[in-house]
Amino acid sequence: MLKKNLISKNELALVYEEAKTGEKETEILFEERGVSPVDLLAAKSEALGVPSKTIDERKIPYGVLKNIPEETARHYKIAPLDLKDGVLEVGMVDPDNIEAREALQFITYKSSLAFKIFVISLSDLNKILEGYKGLGGEVSKALGELESAFETSPEIEKQVLKGEVALTEEAPVTKMVAVIIRHAIEGNASDIHIEPMADKLRVRFRVDGILYTSLILPLHVHEAVLSRIKILTNMQLDEKRKPQDGRFSARIENRSVDFRVSTFPTYFGEKAAIRILDPQQKIGALSDLGLSGRNLAMVEEALKKPYGLIFLVGPTGSGKTSTLYSMLQILNQERFNIVSLEDPIEYNIEGVNQSQVKPEIGYTFANGLRSILRQDPDTIMVGEVRDKETAQLAVHAALTGHLVLSTLHTNSAVGAVPRLVDMGVDPYLIAPTLIMAVGQRLVRTLCDDSKKELEVKGSLKTRLEEELANVPPSIKEKIKMPAKIYQAMPSSTCLKGTRGRIGVFEVLLMNKEIENIILTNPAEEAILKAGRKEGMVTMREDGVLKVLEGRVGLEELEEVI
Repeated sequence: MLKKNLISKNELALVYEEAKTGEKETEILFEERGVSPVDLLAAKSEALGVPSKTIDERKIPYGVLKNIPEETARHYKIAPLDLKDGVLEVGMVDPDNIEAREALQFITYKSSLAFKIFVISLSDLNKILEGYKGLGGEVSKALGELESAFETSPEIEKQVLKGEVALTEEAPVTKMVAVIIRHAIEGNASDIHIEPMADKLRVRFRVDGILYTSLILPLHVHEAVLSRIKILTNMQLDEKRKPQDGRFSARIENRSVDFRVSTFPTYFGEKAAIRILDPQQKIGALSDLGLSGRNLAMVEEALKKPYGLIFLVGPTGSGKTSTLYSMLQILNQERFNIVSLEDPIEYNIEGVNQSQVKPEIGYTFANGLRSILRQDPDTIMVGEVRDKETAQLAVHAALTGHLVLSTLHTNSAVGAVPRLVDMGVDPYLIAPTLIMAVGQRLVRTLCDDSKKELEVKGSLKTRLEEELANVPPSIKEKIKMPAKIYQAMPSSTCLKGTRGRIGVFEVLLMNKEIENIILTNPAEEAILKAGRKEGMVTMREDGVLKVLEGRVGLEELEEVI
């Protein structure tokens, strides 16, 4: 227990003066005199006649923090603690500091707030200052305001998190946008779609590749919501006739999350699509993504090649980028210089030199590739080959001793060759540089808690046998028809009976026969026939094999392939 008058006001003043002229904080100076921070705080309160306050682990809401700018708080060692009945409670490390009091009076006069001073410890001040971090952007302000709203009105959060029709019309637009973002992240959504309709504003989230309606907002808030999103992304507020693109970042749950935003004019008004990108998301191994057996062995062997082209192919959202990152993780060794061109950078990989292209300033994939070749790279990753110039530069990089990884938008692995030819790449350049093309899709996986058994007999058995009738003999001889497979069964833990997604793949590996086909007649049918002869398994067949393993349901496979 603290002894009365342990530290006098004069002693406090002397130590403050010493702190001003030296490099040590007052708490350290008192600790050197054998006074603990707790005793010091109590002594300060008694000696100065100012009540004390300690800060627990709870965060100060942004609605309170915003009353004192971060720069002012750091300079004068003052911080807002709470706002009650129009009175701002302010913590001060040194309540006798005249300049700090004058700054506080000026700030509260402008905001028409009364204030009440408390003495706080330096360590508590530092805790509060941590709360300012990441709040500089508009989206962080919205999230902070949302937290304040939830503290005062828990019913708002309950409505949203239950997925009910949701927000009240009176809710501020910042809170609406913040709720949408927060709910999407907590629900592991990959995309947010904000869509105006005839009489309402629909908000849908894409979870495991499927869009779900999550919120319905009144139509009259549409303009305000879109304006808020445009402010976050620095888009033109008055441009509503043509599409716009932008991005912003926010600090959520102690990690930075990036958002890529696109607006699009529709009949009822502008639609917004927001892609959620978590740069700190864990990069899975190739086997975790769904590659197995012959396909996995071929990909791992191809990554040992010193030069050449490896293409991941499929539509948008088929998981190509995740597979690329897993490949880079394997190649990421100290002896290799790996450089990537991406739009956007979806994951951060320590040791890889990742670069964000910016077409608006002329920094495109093609221009970036020219610069990369002057960086002495061993491996190059190009986010996407979209045009003739980029395709030709990628091929030439592969010809000159570099391993190049990239993606193409085609329906299948065998479609990569005709697509490159269509882009203007000469067949005689494709044949010696292309190592392999990997086609893929993402299929929802069954939830272990609620899947339903199906006996493999009768028409179901016949159907499975027909699906695998053309599988190469080397694969077919290893297939064992199970006694049962599974289908999705909705439950309280898995609302759709599925949880997560896995890739189904087809791998086209180059050989002499395929090279000759490319040089003579690069048609898909001929390339597929040659690939099948070498043991290639199609994406459909790979999916059926995963059905036999009990990882995927037939209905989920039908939705994708």
